[in-house]
Amino acid sequence: MEALRWGLVVFGLWLASGTALSLSRHPHWYVRGWDFPRVLIAGLALSCGAAYRALVFEGRPLEIAFLAALGAVVAYQVSRIVAFTPLARRRVRPAKGSPGDTSFRLAISNVLMENERYDLWLSVMAQADPDIIVALEVDRKWMAALAPLRQTHPHVAESVQDNYYGMAAFSRLPMEKGELRHLVDEETPSIRTTFRLRDGSPVRLYALHPKPPEPIRNQDSAPRDAELVLVAKEIAAAPPEPTVVCGDLNDVAWSDTTRIFLRLSGLLDPRVGRGLLNTFNANNPLFRFPLDHVFHSNHFRLFRLTRLPKVGSDHFPVLIELNLEPDAPAEQPSPQPEEPDVRAAEDMVARQVRR
Repeated sequence: MEALRWGLVVFGLWLASGTALSLSRHPHWYVRGWDFPRVLIAGLALSCGAAYRALVFEGRPLEIAFLAALGAVVAYQVSRIVAFTPLARRRVRPAKGSPGDTSFRLAISNVLMENERYDLWLSVMAQADPDIIVALEVDRKWMAALAPLRQTHPHVAESVQDNYYGMAAFSRLPMEKGELRHLVDEETPSIRTTFRLRDGSPVRLYALHPKPPEPIRNQDSAPRDAELVLVAKEIAAAPPEPTVVCGDLNDVAWSDTTRIFLRLSGLLDPRVGRGLLNTFNANNPLFRFPLDHVFHSNHFRLFRLTRLPKVGSDHFPVLIELNLEPDAPAEQPSPQPEEPDVRAAEDMVARQVRR
């Protein structure tokens, strides 16, 4: 029983230390990695505490403190994710009426560069029938396979790369002012463009795929954080107009970086109050997080937000259907940044500049 006792203690303290580390904004991949599995951490901490209480608990003060620490871990983790459950009020309200000239469907999909299930991917997209498709990790093979899309979605912005950061936007709606940009480095492009709804209304679109924090190449979160901050500041400085940001952001919906991005940009997350909508890893239901996002300005209400079926990638595609409604901003006020958000954003950009 002693081995079990110490095993539970070591495991529980590891969960508690990781939770404490996640309070920091340090960009190291090990620190930032604790942002991701908050649902899993809450479940593991609850299970660890329950097992300790049922199997080895003797009522000593240190044991009570240990269980209290695990309770604090569960409470904190739940507090970070509860907004992405039906328990929270929906941040984006349901659209009025039926889809029409002021609405559009957008699909975002990290195709996985090595994935060769081209026909499956095209079939899923055909069934979803989006007006705009943003495909990430597209290399030359993928762009050749996606040639049929040019018949149905003739407006294309693309950056074909063989380094996992290629991207392409296909649209059946008129697309103009397309611009390929490298905000942080030459390896990670982003797309900024404007498309027009069927009634002629312009919508700004940003497609992003920043680098993740990960241990293989000792990559911290500085490039990702800086790119998101730069886009957020650009949106905030521009004249207000309908705007959509989408992509595999390699960040979870509840992280400090994402929350700062939303407050700086004034955009809304339609997941809030609706569910986690986990998209990665499609091949592992236990380790699955919401990494693929669509954020939008408060000019839109929501018809539909759903995860599409598997396409052979390690990411599920996401489909969103939005409606441009003149009275939506009054019902859906934009989030506003606070001074700590501004300071943190400046630190994120400065950290990347120093690299």
